[in-house]
Amino acid sequence: MADQNVPPRRPRDDRGWAATPHTTPGGYGDPAPYGYDAPLPDSGGYPIAADPRTSSPYAGQPAPRGPRWVGPEGLGRTAPARTGGGGLPELDDDDEPRGGVGRRKAIAVLGGTAAVVAGGTALAMSPQVRGLFGDDVVGDATGTAVTDGTAARPSGQQPSTVRTYTEQNESYMGSRAGAALKKNAPAGGRTFPGPAAAAAATRVTVKTVLAKDPVLHLARRATFGPTAALVAEIRRMGIDPWIRQQLEPDTIAPSPAELKLAELPTLKLSVQQLRDQRDQLNERGAQPERELVDATVARQIWSKRQLFEVMVDFWNDFLHVAAEFDGGEVYRTSFDRDVVRAHALGSYPEMLIAANKHPALLLYLNQNDSRADAVNENLARENLELYSVGVDGGYTEKDVRQAALLQTGRGVEDGKYVFRADRHYVGKVKILGFTHANNSKDPKKADAAIDSYITYIALHPSTARYVARSLATRFVSDTPPKSLVDRLAKTYTVNRGRIKPLLMALFSSSEFWAAVGQKVRRPMEYLVGTYRALGVSPEASPKHDNGDNRRTPFARGLRQISDKLRELGQFPMGQPTPDGYPDVYVAWTSAGAMVNGWNEAGELVAGYRTQFTYVKPERLVAKPPATAGAYLDALAMRLVHQKLTAREKSLILGIAGVAASAKVDATFNGAVTAVARAILASPQHHLR
Repeated sequence: MADQNVPPRRPRDDRGWAATPHTTPGGYGDPAPYGYDAPLPDSGGYPIAADPRTSSPYAGQPAPRGPRWVGPEGLGRTAPARTGGGGLPELDDDDEPRGGVGRRKAIAVLGGTAAVVAGGTALAMSPQVRGLFGDDVVGDATGTAVTDGTAARPSGQQPSTVRTYTEQNESYMGSRAGAALKKNAPAGGRTFPGPAAAAAATRVTVKTVLAKDPVLHLARRATFGPTAALVAEIRRMGIDPWIRQQLEPDTIAPSPAELKLAELPTLKLSVQQLRDQRDQLNERGAQPERELVDATVARQIWSKRQLFEVMVDFWNDFLHVAAEFDGGEVYRTSFDRDVVRAHALGSYPEMLIAANKHPALLLYLNQNDSRADAVNENLARENLELYSVGVDGGYTEKDVRQAALLQTGRGVEDGKYVFRADRHYVGKVKILGFTHANNSKDPKKADAAIDSYITYIALHPSTARYVARSLATRFVSDTPPKSLVDRLAKTYTVNRGRIKPLLMALFSSSEFWAAVGQKVRRPMEYLVGTYRALGVSPEASPKHDNGDNRRTPFARGLRQISDKLRELGQFPMGQPTPDGYPDVYVAWTSAGAMVNGWNEAGELVAGYRTQFTYVKPERLVAKPPATAGAYLDALAMRLVHQKLTAREKSLILGIAGVAASAKVDATFNGAVTAVARAILASPQHHLR
């Protein structure tokens, strides 16, 4: 008989998504409506019958008297598998060039190298990738053997069977490719008085093709990608002053693109306004949940508050509520503004309390349906499993049930958070060492009791470690050193979950500065970084014809970017289930997505998206050198802020069909677009 004290793993389908259907609209697996076709789920629903396939202690038995348990699964419909992209539509766009090196093969070798190399150590190159690129693409530029990442993982798990944010990452990194990466990661370190002192004292010993320049390293990790202006700004200000300024985003003026977000009509509307205006907005084709995604992409590309945007993205994965759930069109913009952005650099306990009183989370995880005589466990379970202590944080099934009882009464009415005293369970509860008499239905007292519990789990030692490891995985390495995780967890505890001290401790650690090239950009990070590298302007191109479209060129352009990110398999708040996107590269190996990203880079270099303004490829370098080799060096410095390896230069010159000493004009003798695109397929652009 299964041990009822061990939190059960949820059943999964063969793609890794929750397999148990949910019977109530608004669950986190439901497909998202575009517009306002579905009724707003803000009234109390009917009790949900317990599913006998779940691991509820009452599964398959007559319902006992007292509370009826909804779940504990409450799982949504199976979500569609992430698309891998569009094959090889544009890498076959040329015959053998003048120099005899096929463009397709050359870019494949460059990109294949990027896909398998993090500092000279093999990551993962799938058999599909190798099959597309030919048998000769079997290693990296240093001759390191390639692994396919298919070896057994911890506990025999495959990536598709895991779910939590940390558990996903750890399972993926248990592959042979992950083990290879771990060998090249910094093993230990110490904390210094400040980031600049740590950078100056840290010697980078890992193998990497990236320049061991602390300013470039900071720009790659604390932003969505270095630009010439950003790098110059950090050098001028200094590392410590720049970080301090980034930690105070309100002191940084909004960029022109952020001011243009006024062109997205739903972005500043309140929940009540969205409810009141839903018919008019629907007639105009305005989709609030999609405009939120569009705005997030714009901020990632153009905001000067880059560290803030990186942390917003981090919390959107950690405390994840999908943008496109049934109700997201009304509530998700407010959740972004009033929960995530309001607390992204503040206090995590306060963020978690705010989230647990926000209609978006209450509806996403069906807390609105929970009452004393029909208890829904979804939110109680995810508060423990995903948003605080983690699946291995020490809680039991009894803790989940006790928490679910305590949280009854919280819900949504008329678009607002409400506490319904008549639905609240009264009785003593004990959860992970937290005890409370819970002997009153008075809304203020009962609400305060729940807040006390949320604060308790947010400050639990397991939560401190869970947040620390997730943050170190995002900023340092897919296999973060235990020494760093331990120190960050201590910092979290001492500072009672405040985020700025945690980030300062991170940036003041030698492990951060030693980890050059130990992270690979995920699809969204790659595309956003490409826009930044190319200096794309949010203003429309002079040749753009908007026709009679009611949406501005800027709004239409942002929608095109977010649609492309959907093709690549990652977009802001896009994961349909509440576990957020995995944060390790091995989880993202896909030939189609990789090639699709390269092709989009080619589109951007050529300036085909006329909703924005692009630097012409022949003007990326202000005064192009006269010889091909020198020009290629200058282009690389412009796009990836360092020169390429001799092997990479040879491959790219082969694409252009010229020797390094050959005379070229500003167009690289007609090949500048192809050359720039190839640089953007290099490891120097994929790594961060």
